[in-house]
Amino acid sequence: MLEEWIDAVCLELGLERREIDRDLVLDLARDVAHGVARPGAPLTTYLLGLAVGRGTPARDAAARLTEMAEGWRPDGDRTREAGEPGERD
Repeated sequence: MLEEWIDAVCLELGLERREIDRDLVLDLARDVAHGVARPGAPLTTYLLGLAVGRGTPARDAAARLTEMAEGWRPDGDRTREAGEPGERD
């Protein structure tokens, strides 16, 4: 059903289905949902889409965002020691 939905949405929005990397987007959403907050997942994937629309390569942007999510700290300290795992909910 998901593939049919993606095909229909691409058709509706005039997007090329072969340009959509479903797993890349779902993996990023998972990492943000677990490492930051669930509501951050759809918002982050939307922001990824905006960046890609402006010419940023999707894989590069997603990798940077995943790295951010894995090291995210709610107290405002965005740095972590080398080798220290990111906090996850």
